[in-house]
Amino acid sequence: MTLQVIGAGVGRTGTYSLKLALEQLGFGPCHHMEEVFKDPARQIPLWHAALAGQPDWAAIFDGYAAAVDWPSAAFWRELAAAYPEAKVVLTARAAERWHQSYAETIARLLSQADAASPELRPWFAMAFGVTRKSGFDGDASRAATIAAYEANVAAVRTSISPERLLVFDVKEGWEPLCSFLDQPVPATPFPRTNNSEEFWELARQLTG
Repeated sequence: MTLQVIGAGVGRTGTYSLKLALEQLGFGPCHHMEEVFKDPARQIPLWHAALAGQPDWAAIFDGYAAAVDWPSAAFWRELAAAYPEAKVVLTARAAERWHQSYAETIARLLSQADAASPELRPWFAMAFGVTRKSGFDGDASRAATIAAYEANVAAVRTSISPERLLVFDVKEGWEPLCSFLDQPVPATPFPRTNNSEEFWELARQLTG
């Protein structure tokens, strides 16, 4: 199996809804940060190696047909080159709404790094690494965070050829995604999930 869909959108842009949608359309399993939470002993060292410039994409994505969310989204350039036949989906939402969600979830979780137990520190180090790679340099201010988000969106838009890229707000539902991937529109509603409460439930899988 090889990656057929690459998600270039950062966390809190509807990536978990996209994961579920892709799996429903047959592009599964789909890699997401949840997969790292489920198998940290294997996944975290592989992502540290990728951050050090020695990625083993075949090992990371063994068995996966798609990849969305961080950590994969930090490597959209590399993955687009490594999987030239894969299509790229950039999940995006209004910057102000994205920032509110990010501040309440990912940023808050990362702010707990100094109090993390020794066994959790490798995950936090990886998380900081992939967010930095996406342009989030540690300045947690609203202005800097939104600027980094908008810069990432702009970089994807200008770097990926239009015929290969879908800029997608999950609120648009099935039609644009199915048209882009040449799939019939399911009769079931588009997945809408991973609100703040669900995020913290997933995070507890990591933190115990």
